[in-house]
Amino acid sequence: MTEDYLVRVGRIIRDARRHKQLTQHELAASLNTSQSAVARIEQGKQNLSLETLARIGQALDTEVVTVASNTPLNLRIEGGRQLSGEIDVRTSKNAAVACLCAALLNKGKTTLRNLARIEEVNRITEVLDSVGVKTRWLPNSSDLEIVPGDTIDLDSMDEAAARRTRTILMFLGPLLHEYEKFKLPNAGGCDLGERTVEPHLHALRHFGLDVVATHGYYHATVDREVRPKRAIVLTERGDTVTENALFAAARHEGTTIIRNASPNYMVQDLCFFLRELGVEVEGVGTTTLTVTGVKEINKDVEYHPSEDPIEAMSLIAAAIVTKSQITVKRVPIEFMEMELAQLEVMGFQYEMSQEYLSKNGETRLVDITTIPSDLVAPKDKIHPMPFPGLNIDNLPFFAVIAATATGSTTIHDWVYDNRAIYLIDLNPLGAKVKLMDPHRVLIEGPTRWRAAEVMCPPALRPGVVILLGMLAAPGTSVLRNTYVINRGYEELAERLNDLGAKIESFRD
Repeated sequence: MTEDYLVRVGRIIRDARRHKQLTQHELAASLNTSQSAVARIEQGKQNLSLETLARIGQALDTEVVTVASNTPLNLRIEGGRQLSGEIDVRTSKNAAVACLCAALLNKGKTTLRNLARIEEVNRITEVLDSVGVKTRWLPNSSDLEIVPGDTIDLDSMDEAAARRTRTILMFLGPLLHEYEKFKLPNAGGCDLGERTVEPHLHALRHFGLDVVATHGYYHATVDREVRPKRAIVLTERGDTVTENALFAAARHEGTTIIRNASPNYMVQDLCFFLRELGVEVEGVGTTTLTVTGVKEINKDVEYHPSEDPIEAMSLIAAAIVTKSQITVKRVPIEFMEMELAQLEVMGFQYEMSQEYLSKNGETRLVDITTIPSDLVAPKDKIHPMPFPGLNIDNLPFFAVIAATATGSTTIHDWVYDNRAIYLIDLNPLGAKVKLMDPHRVLIEGPTRWRAAEVMCPPALRPGVVILLGMLAAPGTSVLRNTYVINRGYEELAERLNDLGAKIESFRD
């Protein structure tokens, strides 16, 4: 078996064991082997015979070989159907991973309520489990419990999982409190071009962290004598950069001022969670955060991450391109106001409910009912800006929306090196998307949609954009190799089907 296949099989065995509520020791006993052997199997570090796989499948009541197919998952979409009904926005992927990383700061038990059970969360739990942090999904729920071990064993880290997500960068801030020297695998994630880690390192140098990147690893050393002497000015108003600075400040006993901080939704959720841990955070929602940390955190806490504005935009875009009336419930309106204002300029009509609070007690929510509308292209280009501007991750959805509008629309994706390139994958579906340079596309509408077969882009949001185009296209389309969509969305196809779409998954 290849290393990648062993890792996939190991994850399936681990998930099946947890579903049966068995410990590694109990599974080992049923297989007449050792707990360490089961641990190696689940980490993909043990060669497996078909006989062994069959025995494991019998013990777990799971067809491991069948489920663990290495064949990519595809979607078959029968487009041109109108949607109807109601759908809830689920909790935020980015808030979930921020809080998961923040749990490393806590020596007590952390329970995160109602998480989206998505691949990005799975990757982080795989990494946490491998270093001695115990994570488990509570029975019959989407609540995740995180209990730290006595130590964090970085030598046992599941590097395959770590290299598949940029979230591993967010371990730098928590780990600098635990080690004077450590290493982390180089990060991966979506294929969006080069994104420098220098802004992270600039922020964390104020806490004595120095990092050298060599041979696939970040080698970190920490000088305990170095502490912030003045306000930290972030060189990039990035979400994960701000989060790393918050992790570092959370267990620094003094007061840290962070300027040019991101006030975006996942950062606000992290601030609210840190307050639950006993860290004082002032200025939430602004670009200046004042953090008074504590040396040790040992509290049993629970927290409800708020709803995902990117998923909300995805669902509203699905309604727009299919000319449907649906009600999208639990929309975090503070982080959707600029998007809705831009859509209003284009002629989009909708109804909005009164505001109410998310379960975190802080985030303002509304329900939005879409009204089928004839859109026109905006006079100005559409481009993202840091919050409270149009969200960077919501920009790609305006490409498929612009394809339904009358006129020419320029989309300027200035943040990523090559994400705009993936938007030309709408062209096989009948769209007229012209790549002007690696950051800008010109879209001519309205589109006469047609069915097509397309390979899913290797970036999350463009992948969903192609799926939405297929929902609008009459006939049967095929979107191939859709793993990347599962990184950020839980059961998206099934939930769209509940609204009247017709999407089925298959493997070749």
